[in-house]
Amino acid sequence: MMLPAALLLLGALTAVVAPRLLARADWSDREPVLALWVWQCAVAAVLMCCVLSMTLSAAVAWQAVRGHVFAPAPRSVVDAYTLGTAGPWAAALATALAAGGAWTGAMLVREVVRSRKRRRLRRAELLLRAPVLPGEETGSRLVVLEGERPDAWWLPGPEPRFVVTTAALRRLKGRQLDALVAHEEGHAQARHDWLLHCSAALAGGFPQVPVFAGFRDEMHRLVELAADDMASRRFGRLTTALALVELNEDRGVFGPCPTPHGHVPQRVHRLLTPPDRLTAGRRLRLTATAALVPVVPVLLAFVPGLRALG
Repeated sequence: MMLPAALLLLGALTAVVAPRLLARADWSDREPVLALWVWQCAVAAVLMCCVLSMTLSAAVAWQAVRGHVFAPAPRSVVDAYTLGTAGPWAAALATALAAGGAWTGAMLVREVVRSRKRRRLRRAELLLRAPVLPGEETGSRLVVLEGERPDAWWLPGPEPRFVVTTAALRRLKGRQLDALVAHEEGHAQARHDWLLHCSAALAGGFPQVPVFAGFRDEMHRLVELAADDMASRRFGRLTTALALVELNEDRGVFGPCPTPHGHVPQRVHRLLTPPDRLTAGRRLRLTATAALVPVVPVLLAFVPGLRALG
């Protein structure tokens, strides 16, 4: 049966072609939320191809798996998949794909554990720098730290907190501070931390797969652009841009030498440039097309059964 091999070939083709097509797209910076959705659909399609190929290969190789997968199916459907023609490759392919799935799960668990460890360390640092005073509420979502450098960040977790330094409070006035808070709230509401965890886990486990590496690299940029847009919709593009400048100008990000925050000038320029969004119709078409990409391997897997029923 060639269907598992065809699914695996489709997954490999998607993993190579999808990042190239997305890299050539001229709308990703203008529509970061849509770009995030398209990337997720491409990754989901590759994973779906692997899962379906593993399932069908295991059904070909082992009678026990076949009984569970095709238990409710009519006899004509089972015959259409030619499960009795098991080759020596079926068990090996199913085992290899199952090992890849287990490795992916292990990478995700490792990433979550590391993230929780980092959060615990940062919370311990917060408690040391800003101890809870007698009579003060312990569940406060706002933490103000003494600091000479303007900085602010959202600390996710069971008790999420917005942390801001006194230098940032001195620099950011009125709506600029509100825009900064809205930016961090945008990260929290969209659960961007989980997107970053998943992309890091996939790229860390399979660094040679182009779609996973591209997914990780683009996530860090796109989540910032999406949060910028959320803040600018509430407080204006100019206010949000000024807040970014005030928060980062002491870090040397606007100079000629590259820095870890080198993407900030591009974000500021984007906010100051008049928005050139896609039309609603094109956004809808791209969203629907991306949603169909993970459906293609499912339809391919069901073709023999549908033909038998038809």
